[in-house]
Amino acid sequence: MEHGPLAPSPWVVRWAPLITRGTILDVACGSGRHTNFFLSKNLQVAAVDREAQVIPGARFLRADLEDGSPWPFPGERFEAVVVTNYLYRPLMGQLMDCLADGGVLIYETFMLGNERFGKPSNPGFLLRPGELLECFKGLSVKGFEEGEVAEPKPAMIQRLCAVRAGKG
Repeated sequence: MEHGPLAPSPWVVRWAPLITRGTILDVACGSGRHTNFFLSKNLQVAAVDREAQVIPGARFLRADLEDGSPWPFPGERFEAVVVTNYLYRPLMGQLMDCLADGGVLIYETFMLGNERFGKPSNPGFLLRPGELLECFKGLSVKGFEEGEVAEPKPAMIQRLCAVRAGKG
């Protein structure tokens, strides 16, 4: 598998087969490594970031999710929501609300203890142990990991893949 800053996270790649249809929301998409990964699987992607990006094939919205502006996807539901290397706690409820029935959440970001490896080191940007499980407790957990990782660089990480129950 490709490695480096443009390669998709192995956690995202691992759980991506659960997403087979619909539109994926890539939150704080940065340069679009996950957007491009899902586009390569012939899936639709809506991507959002506070910095302007050009990601051919995606529906990109430039929005600062932390400035108090309205949610940029009012009333929309997504078959998947992907978040990596980003934490803004006031957004957690909105992420849960925009996940469609049967939708997949893939979340991976830094947790407490990461400060010994560098940035982010501010506790406001670091998950507490088990915090993703608590924030998304209404979903069915498919995978959860937390702790120290060596790749792509040493860090303290928390990861969750969970699914919203479908109608039926």
